[in-house]
Amino acid sequence: MGPTASGKTSLAIQLAKKYQTEIISVDSRQFYREMECGTAKPTEAQLAEVKHHFINNLSIYQEYTAGHFAREANDIIDELFKTRDTVVAVGGSTLYFKALLDGIDEFPEITKEAKERVKEIEKNQGLKGLQDALKQVDPEYFNSVDIANPRRVIRALEVCFSEGKPYASYLKQSEQKDKGYSVIKIAIDAPRSVLYKNINNRCDEMIAEGLLDEVRQLYPFKDLKPLHTVGYTEFFEYLDDKTTLDMAVILFKQHTRNYAKRQMTWLRREEGLAWMPVDKIENYLNNVGS
Repeated sequence: MGPTASGKTSLAIQLAKKYQTEIISVDSRQFYREMECGTAKPTEAQLAEVKHHFINNLSIYQEYTAGHFAREANDIIDELFKTRDTVVAVGGSTLYFKALLDGIDEFPEITKEAKERVKEIEKNQGLKGLQDALKQVDPEYFNSVDIANPRRVIRALEVCFSEGKPYASYLKQSEQKDKGYSVIKIAIDAPRSVLYKNINNRCDEMIAEGLLDEVRQLYPFKDLKPLHTVGYTEFFEYLDDKTTLDMAVILFKQHTRNYAKRQMTWLRREEGLAWMPVDKIENYLNNVGS
């Protein structure tokens, strides 16, 4: 685990090679084939080093939840443990990690009325209105979710409005079932100055690699939930003439740093987490399994 741009992918690949195993990607944005430049997926060379599951396995048109992921990931993990002693999971999507490790309840069917109510709030009040509504009906989930991600906020509100119950009430609270294997949770700890520098550099690299062209191609589909995320919404605003390109880039970097900060807040509350200073990774790899 760890915040975005902390070096998770590289460490996971090195561990998977050391244990001769495969990787479960726990990154809800890297599922989607159409979202390439803006999601920091492993490179083709990295994917060739170790088999990854849940990279480019979906289209942006498909509905996919943390519950879907947990069920499918656990099936793959069970299959891998038939021939391997270790499986590596890596990612920064905290809700999906929670679903994988703790389980997640089945959510109610979303009603048409709930969807229309949420759409009305979004249309009239924008993301701020959605955030305010979630804070009112489900303060617990509001304090833990990435509120800058409209897709997360919309999903939670639709559930809340469908049944009149908080979204958080459907999440299992640290109810770890006996899965038949032990879990070692490692989080990369990078100084904020280093992390923010990495984030800014990564954002520049994404833009240089063609992020804006990708956003233009996806613009006709900007209302799809998977595209309501950092790295896309800022440039959709630019294409809508609501901001300048320079400001879109500034907001892209700022929102990514904000997301990393929220990831760290969640991780600091996670029990049983071993923190690994980023400058100690090489020493750890030299000694792990010995």
